[in-house]
Amino acid sequence: NTCPNPCGGCSLRCLRYPAELTVKKQHVDDCLRRLGGQARGTDCIHPSPDTDRCRNKAVFAVGDRDGKAVFGFYRPRSHDIVPVTDCLLQSERCLQAAKAVIDFMNREGISAYCEETGRGTVRHLFWRESDRDAVLCITAARGFGSQTEDLVGFLRRACPFLTGIVLNVNKSRLNTVLAGEFYTLWGRETVRQRFCGVDFEVQPQAFLQVNSLQAEAIYRKVCEWAIPAGEEPEVLDLYCGAGTISLCLAKTAGHVTGVEIVPEAVENAKKSAAKNGVTNADFFCADSSELSSLGIHPDVAVVDPPRKGLDERVVTDLAALMPERIVYVSCSPATLARDLKRFAEQGYLLQRAEAFDMFPRTAHVETVVQLSKGDIDRDSSERKSIVKTDDIGMINGYNKGNKAPETTNVKIDFSLENLDLSELRGKATYEQIKDYVREQTGFRVSTLYISQVKRKCGLEVGESYNKPKSEDAKQPQCTPEKEEAIMQALRHYGMI
Repeated sequence: NTCPNPCGGCSLRCLRYPAELTVKKQHVDDCLRRLGGQARGTDCIHPSPDTDRCRNKAVFAVGDRDGKAVFGFYRPRSHDIVPVTDCLLQSERCLQAAKAVIDFMNREGISAYCEETGRGTVRHLFWRESDRDAVLCITAARGFGSQTEDLVGFLRRACPFLTGIVLNVNKSRLNTVLAGEFYTLWGRETVRQRFCGVDFEVQPQAFLQVNSLQAEAIYRKVCEWAIPAGEEPEVLDLYCGAGTISLCLAKTAGHVTGVEIVPEAVENAKKSAAKNGVTNADFFCADSSELSSLGIHPDVAVVDPPRKGLDERVVTDLAALMPERIVYVSCSPATLARDLKRFAEQGYLLQRAEAFDMFPRTAHVETVVQLSKGDIDRDSSERKSIVKTDDIGMINGYNKGNKAPETTNVKIDFSLENLDLSELRGKATYEQIKDYVREQTGFRVSTLYISQVKRKCGLEVGESYNKPKSEDAKQPQCTPEKEEAIMQALRHYGMI
């Protein structure tokens, strides 16, 4: 393990990279089969072109340590800052810029923000870069007043590669990184990035994949699966962000409609479309729950939701639009598996799935899947630079030209009307409840939390089952979100 910091983020750095890919592919396959009820897993996993210094974005927490300001990452499941001097996932100029801010703070006596008291100034350092730009965004509880000019001059001298310095005044007592007002202190606030021959400009608030080289591989795969050769379909891109996927799709689609809830991202998408001369793409600022009111009827739908996945209503609303194909880009195998079950209930079945290592050395992995109500021509899928299911031990020698087995969809009408299910009502093991909660919400709940909720509902729990050893003993309490998820499971199994 060559990681210089004990922050816990690079949890797979102890493995050789081929073994890491094996672990990640197996994790996605397990989720698809065990949580999603799928008969198949992924066809392959695409290695990241780079495994170190590969991220175009960083978010550093800022705090005080021994009377001095420091920057670093939060320790897992806490807000304890682990100071860093280097991070092998981030670029050297990113770390140089963060260090410069901290040096200025310590020289001028500017304190870090304290969540508990609400005092102090600097909260986070947000970084985004490309091969053309490097923008540093300082998130602070207040501005720097008369020190602003000195700060800008100091950063420009220490980091001549900067193209923009932005101040985000975030007065919220919550732990959201970017919120409130944004002020460009110097240079440009946007980062210019090129994907699939299309130029984009992205503000700090807009979503952009953190691994630029791997992101382009994902976008090419989405275009391949969404728009077969010779077709010019009407495409819906839900959760379109700054329009990166939308404008790549627009090169071959008849028309693309992008929907995104972040206004700044929508404006970025519109500007990028105009700059690239794209006239067959429109962008709307709307929530995914408003899908049915937009009056669109796509042939193909592409979704790239946040980690929590799709709300159940979004699945039903999307299926009601009756697209021929759905391409789903996911950063959470668990919520993807849950949503695939929901889509299956609407008649959309998994046709193809491939994993992408977007986040090397960490436990996270990206997955792209294709859903359809009909058969898919699987011969068109490229097999270059990928790891096949049967060649998981040959990560450095990628197979080429192999085809996945053909599949045929068969519709079966089946009724439970005459089956006696009464004995199954009102009973569920703790493991069944855990699996249901994870499948539906992505939450992991403990036996302790389940027993706490069961007691609240007046359900029978063992006499001393997970009770504290004494009346004054401290015991973790189930959060409201997880309590509601457990309640949902209890209702599902007819226990309440």
